[in-house]
Amino acid sequence: MFGLVDCNNFYASCERVFRPELEGRPVVVLSNNDGCVIARSQEAKALGLRMGEPYFKVRELVERHRMAVCSSNYELYGDMSRRVMWYLSHVAPTVEVYSIDEAFLDLAGMDRWHDLAGWAGEVRGAVRQRTGIPVCVGVAPTKTLAKLANRLAKQGAHTSGGPGVLVLSDETERREALARVAVEDVWGVGYRSAAKLHEVGVRTAAQLAGVGDAWARKHLGGVVGARLLHELRGFSCAGVVVEDEARKSLACTRSFGQPLTELADLAGAVATHVTRAGEKLRRQGLSARLLTVFVETSKYAGPPPPYSFSAQLTLPVATDDTLTLGQAAQRGLERIWRPGRRYVKAGVVLDGLERAGAGPQATLFGDLGPPPERAGLMRALDALNGRYGTGTVQVAAAMPPPGQPPAWVMRRGAKSPAFTTSWGELWEVKC
Repeated sequence: MFGLVDCNNFYASCERVFRPELEGRPVVVLSNNDGCVIARSQEAKALGLRMGEPYFKVRELVERHRMAVCSSNYELYGDMSRRVMWYLSHVAPTVEVYSIDEAFLDLAGMDRWHDLAGWAGEVRGAVRQRTGIPVCVGVAPTKTLAKLANRLAKQGAHTSGGPGVLVLSDETERREALARVAVEDVWGVGYRSAAKLHEVGVRTAAQLAGVGDAWARKHLGGVVGARLLHELRGFSCAGVVVEDEARKSLACTRSFGQPLTELADLAGAVATHVTRAGEKLRRQGLSARLLTVFVETSKYAGPPPPYSFSAQLTLPVATDDTLTLGQAAQRGLERIWRPGRRYVKAGVVLDGLERAGAGPQATLFGDLGPPPERAGLMRALDALNGRYGTGTVQVAAAMPPPGQPPAWVMRRGAKSPAFTTSWGELWEVKC
């Protein structure tokens, strides 16, 4: 059996944990630079606000219904996600963190010792009590069915575990659940596949489970389509994937709060992304062998034509050293930067990830990477930033001129404090 724990309206729920006055009020979370709607509370959804809408188009609707508007607070959302996943890792044998707000649990053998519906209800309650985040739990014999069960739990269906919990443990429950889900809402069915299915009269997940394997192979992506059918029929084709197996690359990218034209400003933005990427590598015990740096201009700004280019650099040895990664990124940026352009986005992508700590492997020319004492420097940087807040200690390239704000910082005019990761933004007690 598999479980899927999915946080309800995650970004909006994170905002409510520390701002109880938002309970019951429509909440909207905006994307980078306050551009588009990327999260909505249930109340905002009920008012017709759609995902991905540009904020300027829905501002009148938002103001008319007095919706609370929040800029993206990724520091808060990331930390709240870690708290949820940490708890789940202690109540299930194996956990696959599928995204920032959902995780698959491998429950193999647990049905022998637990009433799974009751256990899932306890997990749901404990997550809410420990973190303040509401979740729903779907349990079923396959990951696809667990995803489907979770969707129905969000819509109000539940079993003995209480609201927000649905367990599909037998054939009758599975068939009833499949009949209630539209085919386009099945995990793994894209809009193009859904259109093909509608053309042949397949409208529900139950009807999809009944099509032939040969048809699925031909029209739904070959083996992938056949596996989807087997999963819907209750035969597991994929287990949970632990992070060591799943992590193939790591990226840090952001759009700028204003277009940048100077190489120095772009270099500062890229250095900031490299710093974050290096921190993530060390936190996960990984090293990277390939680094890609990219820059983009706006697709909508008119002439000159949009420009997007990248440079990939192979490092002599895999490393998690921020200074080494930063030097490589700077070389790549100098290759692709063109004067006279107005850049709106930049980022770095790390590939060729491998476990750190195995010891550097010398190249043909004896290059062993950064000197050993640099590992201690990186630990010191991480410790200081972990204790006093992100960005307390930075590499010089990521710092703007004295007295000036970074030109590349995103617009986040309605950002809530980083309640859990910055001492300077903790609650204030007012008498």
